[in-house]
Amino acid sequence: MESASPSPRPSHNRLRRIGVGLLTLLVAIGGFVLVLLFFEGRDTSQVPNATNASQGPGQPVADQRSARTPARILRDGTRLSEDQLLHALQVGDVVLLYGGTGAPPPALRALQQQVSGSFDPVLAANGAAVILGYQPGTDGVTALAWRRELRTPSASDPALSQFANYWLGRSGSG
Repeated sequence: MESASPSPRPSHNRLRRIGVGLLTLLVAIGGFVLVLLFFEGRDTSQVPNATNASQGPGQPVADQRSARTPARILRDGTRLSEDQLLHALQVGDVVLLYGGTGAPPPALRALQQQVSGSFDPVLAANGAAVILGYQPGTDGVTALAWRRELRTPSASDPALSQFANYWLGRSGSG
């Protein structure tokens, strides 16, 4: 005679544990997504966009050309060629042009030190430098960034600091 024992059935406890594990995973992923969306909505980074860029300090320069050839700047406080100037602006540097005797005004050196530190050719090549450029016949200071210009009567004008801080690193390549 055969025994009438029932065949083994899957344990309900095992299925219940798998279900609870999957539900826990879904709730955790949903919570992560909600936290991500919350912080993304509160992001106030300085990422430039078309609407904010048009409101930055200085006057727009509509007909900005690009440098014919990349021309690195190895030191500042000297006359810059047109290609050096355009290349610096295109990579995101801010250039402060001054006239006078040839030596940069102390207020411009102080501004440079405050915003980007002392001149460094590597920083300049990567669009992270405030560059001082001698331009005979310039009255006051002319601050230049990619497609922007600001003219001030003196090197100690606070608008120069605002201009340099706002436009430094905003290149013409993007």
